[in-house]
Amino acid sequence: MTLTTPATSPAGEGRRTGLGLRADVRNLSLLGVLAVLIAVGGLTRPAEFLATSNLQLVLTQASVIGVVTVGMTFVITSGGIDLSVGAIVALASVWATTLATQEFGFAGILFTAVVVGLGCGLVNGVLVAYGGMVPFIATLAMLASARGLALQITDGKTQIVTVPSVLDLGVPDAYVLGVPPLVLVFAAVTAAGWLLLNRTTFGRRTIAVGGNPEAARLAGIDVRRQRLLLYLLSGLCCGIAAFLLVVLAGSGQNTNGNLYELDAIAAAIIGGTLLSGGRGTIVGSVLGVLVFTTITNIFALNNLQSDVQQIAKGAIIVAAVLVQRRTVRGTDT
Repeated sequence: MTLTTPATSPAGEGRRTGLGLRADVRNLSLLGVLAVLIAVGGLTRPAEFLATSNLQLVLTQASVIGVVTVGMTFVITSGGIDLSVGAIVALASVWATTLATQEFGFAGILFTAVVVGLGCGLVNGVLVAYGGMVPFIATLAMLASARGLALQITDGKTQIVTVPSVLDLGVPDAYVLGVPPLVLVFAAVTAAGWLLLNRTTFGRRTIAVGGNPEAARLAGIDVRRQRLLLYLLSGLCCGIAAFLLVVLAGSGQNTNGNLYELDAIAAAIIGGTLLSGGRGTIVGSVLGVLVFTTITNIFALNNLQSDVQQIAKGAIIVAAVLVQRRTVRGTDT
């Protein structure tokens, strides 16, 4: 008797084809939403919204939270959560902009931001993977600790960056064919994330751990090691995002990254990453980031209050979760 696995059997192939079609439809739907938002912005504030400088601003702002969202997508796909990403960005940005760090120039700021992000990710990973702590609790503790340490380092003050090579990355003269360097970094991180999730053993293990940790363990996957690596990856993305934020703002503040965790989770969810784990999409997450960033930009240009903006974002999140539930039920049947 020949045994077939779900992945190689006709039923398995049909299931994968169905998931692929749903992902394509979901991404097309997000592109449709983005097109509608662009049309709304063009109709309400055509001169301001469609200006090249404004479009560059939207993409630049999306780059910082977008890099964080790439790391968050991996964590959620594995069935975890990371509530500390915003606080890690804040801590990495202020640590990288201290006077002592700035003495080492561009390399010192970049190195410090990345190392701090990796260090926080390592602590999260050890607590979750080897300490047996629930991800919600472990990362919530990191959120409080990182915010407190960031406040202690800055004493509530803004740390101004004085390194020209860092500040020059944010000026139009540094743009490559009209594209800001921060956007190029975001594109590179997105491409690397997509390849890692969809074309490597690491990505397949991440999906397997999120789908069924016990089955993944029985299949020979070191689940604890995988989770540790995933939180390290999330920390790395936070470190990169912190550096981008330093370039964008020209300073480090303990309030940096405020609510980034909510924005990153929301973008991943509306993009199609399953909150319970087992399915993730980098392309969908990036589209989710662009949708939210465009909404923020349109509301700002039209001088609309932020509370209305938050209501709109909340409605989009609820709609995305409801669509996810229907998709999961359809897959199961």
